[in-house]
Amino acid sequence: MEIKNRPRHPEKVNKPVNPIKKKPKWIKSKLLNSKEFFLTKTVVNKDNLVTVCQEANCPNITECWSKRHATLMIMGDTCTRACAFCDVKTGKPEKLDQFEPIKIANAVKKLDLRHVVITSVDRDDLPDGGSNHFHDVIVATRKKNPNTTIEVLTPDFLRKGKAYKRVLEANPDVFNHNIETVPSLYVKVRPGARYFGSLELLKNSKKLNKNVFTKSGIMVGFGETKDEIIQVMDDLRFAEVDFLTIGQYLQPSAKHFPLNRYYHPEEFKELGKIAKSKGFLLVSSSPLTRSSYHADEDFNKLKYNKKHIH
Repeated sequence: MEIKNRPRHPEKVNKPVNPIKKKPKWIKSKLLNSKEFFLTKTVVNKDNLVTVCQEANCPNITECWSKRHATLMIMGDTCTRACAFCDVKTGKPEKLDQFEPIKIANAVKKLDLRHVVITSVDRDDLPDGGSNHFHDVIVATRKKNPNTTIEVLTPDFLRKGKAYKRVLEANPDVFNHNIETVPSLYVKVRPGARYFGSLELLKNSKKLNKNVFTKSGIMVGFGETKDEIIQVMDDLRFAEVDFLTIGQYLQPSAKHFPLNRYYHPEEFKELGKIAKSKGFLLVSSSPLTRSSYHADEDFNKLKYNKKHIH
């Protein structure tokens, strides 16, 4: 007797929607110093800190934590957006932790960081998008760590008016907001954001505070063309963005946006050369490049020349 509703192709049942492509040999993590790695892990766990290293499943976590460099994520671990490339969980966030500014400041002190990157989830549920919280974290961190340079990687503060100004008022050393991908892919890759809205944020941030370096990043491997990548570079330079990062998109799971292809390291070198020719002060372009990857080392190359550059 024939069973109704039996799949015609049973071998396809339960297969991933977007199978993950095997990683090439040039994409692999490094563990440089196990002692330092576990020290960083201890500080993060003991103080119940949230890091983008863990939440976004960053491939560089072992290398960065081996150098006591962790990217701290504020305002919780739950994002109000659902970008197709991101591994951070989506849902209804909890209330802000009023003690978080001092917790972050203390963590930076314990890790003895000379440069810290502070990012956050998107908080569309807050009237100011979390800009006041960013301000308080920067102020507390600088008070406790006067010699540490501070880089913030912020949301786009979409439909939050002039909320971003509050972040700039705290005078971070670097204001970073990632453009992520090319305009033609925004609807699929970054549906909750707007390409020109992100450009406007970067442009206005530089206008508001000329002494702050602005920074942005793009991932490749979604299916963009080389010409589209170059156009993004031009758009960012028009917005007076100082630093650019270019990295390989790594598909977190079968449910995320499908990876189109892996770029070869030589292609990243070529894109890096093109970006430098456009006038970016700092360019990091490699398969494992992320917003905060080597951010401390890169920024310290310029720190003492800041007055000269501006």
